[in-house]
Amino acid sequence: MRTRHTLVALAVTAAIGLTACGTNEAPAGTASGAGAAKAALVLYNAQHEEVGQAWADAFTAKTGVKVEVRNGSDFELANQIVAEGAASPADVFITENSPAMALVSSKDLFAPVDAATKVQVPAQYSSSKGDWVGVAARSTVFVYNSSQLTDAQLPQSIMDLAKPEWKGRFGISPSGADFQAIVSAVYAVQGDAAAAAWLQGVKDNAKIYRGNGTILKAANAGEVPGGVIYHYYWYGDQADGGAGSSNTKLKFFGGKDAGAFLSVSGGGVLKSSRHPAEAQSFLAYMSGAEGQKLLADGDALEYTVGNGVAANPKLKPLAELDAPPVDLNTLNGPKIVEEMQRVGLL
Repeated sequence: MRTRHTLVALAVTAAIGLTACGTNEAPAGTASGAGAAKAALVLYNAQHEEVGQAWADAFTAKTGVKVEVRNGSDFELANQIVAEGAASPADVFITENSPAMALVSSKDLFAPVDAATKVQVPAQYSSSKGDWVGVAARSTVFVYNSSQLTDAQLPQSIMDLAKPEWKGRFGISPSGADFQAIVSAVYAVQGDAAAAAWLQGVKDNAKIYRGNGTILKAANAGEVPGGVIYHYYWYGDQADGGAGSSNTKLKFFGGKDAGAFLSVSGGGVLKSSRHPAEAQSFLAYMSGAEGQKLLADGDALEYTVGNGVAANPKLKPLAELDAPPVDLNTLNGPKIVEEMQRVGLL
């Protein structure tokens, strides 16, 4: 609720500011006047509901283009788009993790991103095909109970979690798209053979939870010494007073380890969009300076990826994460699901 209210308030504030300054001119490529008023985009939103809604509200206030937000999970909406094909009502798709974007891209359902939008985001945070761009990112971390694990006892690599000494000592949430994206990164960085062996070891060792927040609470309560989550769960709880994280700290793996994977939330325009110019403008807005500043100033506590817009200052700087280089458009979600089913994690 805190995140939702803050982001919506920021979106409204942005709208007021734009009107007051007289800068309600539609971005390049967007219909203006009566045409803009009639346009209505459909956003398939697999990002956090409050983040997608805040972007939609601020874009509407700026341009007059209405955005209908339809919420769902990464692969739920990606598979829906694939099933709908050219008949999809969606104009724009945004996700939490990039494997769902890669799935839609593999079916050639995205339109090319406008050149001016592509240059707003560094290439490592976007599709190598040029058909979607990053709009946000989250870092993989190991959260741990600082009374149960010292710095010297922490895993130095995410690969260490497959070793026998970690049996029963960390939590994962295998049913979620977040952990599945992390597994996809291990496969991309380590190769299939090493990653498959690691995945079997993780299955043998890990305690299973449902959701990153549940893992955080379990580590904080001492139910388990540590767990694999995304960074913003810890930062968000700390910002709310730390009731669920006061006994924990974060280990950022760094060193281009697979455990330093930076999962990118992507955005793309569907080829089947009925309002392609407006859809491209909405994508440009989310990944551009205004949309990224809205993200940074809110309390979603995800990383900004657009050029020249620093993330929320509460976060460890993006430049210090030392994430491994990964071609995001090669992350194979369906393959990872099959691998996790093979070892019994799904």
